[in-house]
Amino acid sequence: MPTNTLPRIFITGGSGFIGARLAQVARELGYAVTVTAAVRNAAEKARCDILAKSGIGVLVAPLEDSAALTRALPGHDAVIHLAAAQHEAEQPESYFEQINVTGTRRLLDLAAQAGIRRFVHGSTIGVYGSAAAGELDEDSALAPDNPYGRTKAAAEGVVRESAGKLEFCIIRISETYGPGDMRLLKLFKGIARGRYLTIGKGTNLHQLIYVDDLSRGLLAAVSSEAARGATIILAGAEQISTNQMASLVASAVDRSGRLHNVPLWPFTAAAGLFETICPPLGLKPPLHRRRLDFFRKSFRFSTARARNLLGFAPQVTFSDGARRTAAWYRANGYL
Repeated sequence: MPTNTLPRIFITGGSGFIGARLAQVARELGYAVTVTAAVRNAAEKARCDILAKSGIGVLVAPLEDSAALTRALPGHDAVIHLAAAQHEAEQPESYFEQINVTGTRRLLDLAAQAGIRRFVHGSTIGVYGSAAAGELDEDSALAPDNPYGRTKAAAEGVVRESAGKLEFCIIRISETYGPGDMRLLKLFKGIARGRYLTIGKGTNLHQLIYVDDLSRGLLAAVSSEAARGATIILAGAEQISTNQMASLVASAVDRSGRLHNVPLWPFTAAAGLFETICPPLGLKPPLHRRRLDFFRKSFRFSTARARNLLGFAPQVTFSDGARRTAAWYRANGYL
């Protein structure tokens, strides 16, 4: 990377929650940033509009548009690759393969041809599947248990195969939240309205990371020489149960009273039924097993490698982050 100037960064997935916030944080820190984004709904369009108004270059093009990417990539020093197929439960595994694996391979080739020096690949803790007991680190065995996790693990392999073409760093991203996150909006809304139930015992652990903390970690991965060729987990400092998480959200939305739990098994059975019936009909399952992972999977991660190779430590506690997130929801009319 240039030693006297900040690297120029090209971000894929710029219309997503993480990509949009990363672009804003990078811009605030003085980086020159371009994002490429697919615009498929009002939320994605709104994010792109905000980025464009802040002076960030926005290329509205899908990851499959090689011609557009070929024109846009030259002049940048690094790519942070966040675009992915993730929540499309109605799609077959081949769909995830085409975007997450083939799309990553194509982008790597185009980046190498454009003279990109560092490729930061946004992977996921989903590559671990259902975590076993104990603390996980970057050398723990992978056991992805859904199309998203399996294709993201395969994409990591594709990135490693590119070692002779350009520098790379693989970042396994933990559950991420913060202002702009629409995934946890249902949790905040449900608790604020007194309509939330924890599915299952609520003792499973989360190690969430606030989106601004994650953005700082991703930017560190762009420039850190020690991170070259490394795989690094970025997760928060705290390990909190679903019950604790719900309680802290209740405090953030000023909701008092006891939170209740319901058995997990009826929802698991219903999700399996929907997954069997809906996809052949071209319908998105109203409930699927990956959505229940929030209440089932339990993770504890070592953050030693992020600290040692990136000099990174998360700054925002979940209590503080939940308050900031609730304030954003209120300001934007969601609560």
